[in-house]
Parts: sequence; structure tokens; C-alpha cells
Amino acid sequence: MPARMTYCWSMSKKNVSLGYIAGYWGSGPPAGALEAIKEADKLGFDSAWTAEAYGSDALTPLAWWGSHTERIRLGTSIIQMSARTPAATAMAAMTMDHLSGGRFILGLGASGPQVVEGWYGQPYPKPLARTREYVGIIREIIRRDGPVEHHGEFYDMPYKGGANLGKPLKSTIHPHRKEIPIFLGAEGPKNVALAAEICDGWLPLYFSPKEDAWYRERLREGFAASGEEGKEDRFEVAIPLTVVPGDDVEKCADVVRPNLALYAGGMGARGANFHFEVFARMGYEDVALKVQDLYLAGKKAEAASIIPLRMVEDVALVGPIDKIRDEAAKWRETCITTFLVGGPAPMLSRYADMLLG
Repeated sequence: MPARMTYCWSMSKKNVSLGYIAGYWGSGPPAGALEAIKEADKLGFDSAWTAEAYGSDALTPLAWWGSHTERIRLGTSIIQMSARTPAATAMAAMTMDHLSGGRFILGLGASGPQVVEGWYGQPYPKPLARTREYVGIIREIIRRDGPVEHHGEFYDMPYKGGANLGKPLKSTIHPHRKEIPIFLGAEGPKNVALAAEICDGWLPLYFSPKEDAWYRERLREGFAASGEEGKEDRFEVAIPLTVVPGDDVEKCADVVRPNLALYAGGMGARGANFHFEVFARMGYEDVALKVQDLYLAGKKAEAASIIPLRMVEDVALVGPIDKIRDEAAKWRETCITTFLVGGPAPMLSRYADMLLG
């Protein structure tokens, strides 16, 4: 097994690699996650990722599991920006980067209004402008070129008011790296372009190969706005990819359908569900509307049952191994640089065979 499992594709002269994603927890830690991450490290996977929503946090399990690894990069997909101030996130990033010997990737996301306002008690409006300001402050703190003073639309450092005793401060620790990679979770066109402009990578959700040209155009807009020559050559696109091998395609698709129903129909309010909009752009607006009606009416199983196979196959790989291997070829031709897969440790080498050719 090579030190880093990759597949070269000539369109962008990049490598497609594998990463492991544990995601966020259900009722407790995912069974076998530590063993799987250790196996991914041994096999030469590029990265391992954790996540958070409104339960388990992303940083604690990443540090716990990551302490058992030696080479694999450690990323958050994603840290919720509303959960921490930019300074708190920068502190965590620098700490993780030191502890991992420079292997940390800071994946950030704005989430949606239900979680931001309902769980974190923070305002949601203007998420793109807030993201730009948030990322800028983090980069300034990590570079440690001087005390941080920032007075923007969303963040005030030092705070004006209160005890009126605040002063600009500089991190007490020197960063392991002055530039820690920052990835942005994004789905809408402006947010995808923003990822390409101000970040080092993009974390899509429900990417479809048939939308590749559309996404590449959004990325090109961001690269142009960044003013950085050749940024596209180092930019990464790491996507969680659901893979369900099995002889019966429909039964494999049934494993995926409840998740699609949750995100397309139940994750967000009517008119404010970014996942719904992704599927609408793919041509499934009629299906997504019916799924949303059923899901919000509490008919979750029925909502999942009406999702057609083609919709599943647009965003996941399901069915016999030869079918998955053949379909994976079109995924490798997209802007994706890393497939993030989950599952038990014994499956990981099989993923390499199916996905990387």
C-alpha cells in the first residue's frame, strides 16, 4: 500500500486521495471510530475528519483519536462558527496544530439559521460577510505579527464598552505554522466562490458529478477574486462520499434515502434550507418539495421512500462493486481532490480499490 493512496487525473494535474470521516455522533461515539482512524493512518489515507452540529463537538474527539495517529492530517468538517469567537477558534487551531506536529486542518461552516439561532443563540443574517470577517481574524491571530485590533461589522477586538479595559493582545504561544489550512463548508454559489477566494479548501455536501462544470465556474470566480496567482493548483476539495456496496441496488439506495430525506426535507425551515436548494439545482425540486411536505408533517419513512434511485445515484455510489468502480471514474474527473469515506476499519482497503481504480 502506498504512503498516500492517490489517483492522478490530467484535467487539473491533481491527485485524488482518500480521507476518513467520523462525522458527528448520534447517541454516543461511533463504534469502531478509533480503530478505523488508526487503520486509515496505517493505510496511507490523507486525512481524518470529525464534525459537530448540536451534540458532540468536533475538536475533542479529533484530539482524542488523532493522538493515536502519526501521519494522517486531522480536520474538522465542520466547526460551527457561531459556537466560538474567532479568537477561541484560532486558539484551538494553534493548539491542535502544535499537538499534531502541523497536521491540523481547520474546517469551518456557517451552518443554518435554525441551529445558529436556536442552539447557539447567535444571529444568522449576513453569513457570508460574517464568514469573511471571521476567517480574516483567525488568520491574523495565527500569523502573530502583532497585537490584534479589529473593529468590524460583527466582531470588536478589543470590545468597545463594558469595563473599557480591553486592549489589543497577541497570542501567548507562537504558532507551529503561521498558515494553518482553512477549509469552508459551502453549498450556495456565493459561498462556494468565497471558499475559493479566502480559504485553502472547500467542503461540499451532496456534490454531484453532473454539477461539476457549475461548481468549477463558482470556484474560478473565487480564485480570480483572491488575486493569488495559481491558487487553483493548491486548492483542495474534500467531499463526504457515501458508498454502499451490495448486490441489490435498491436495497443499497434504501440505506441512503433517509439521510437525503432528512437534509432535503427536514434540515431547515421552508425557504431556508440550503440542502433543499442543492437538490433543486440538480433538477429534483419537485421531489424535494414532496419530501419536505412529508418530512415536516412527521412522515419521515414515507418521505424517504419517494426519493428516486437516480437522485441517490447522483450523490452516492450504491450497488455491486463493479458498478461502483465504474461510476467512481466520473467522480475522479471532477474538481474533487479527496473522497471522505466512513465505516469500519476492514472496509477501508476495499474503498481504496473501488474508488481509486
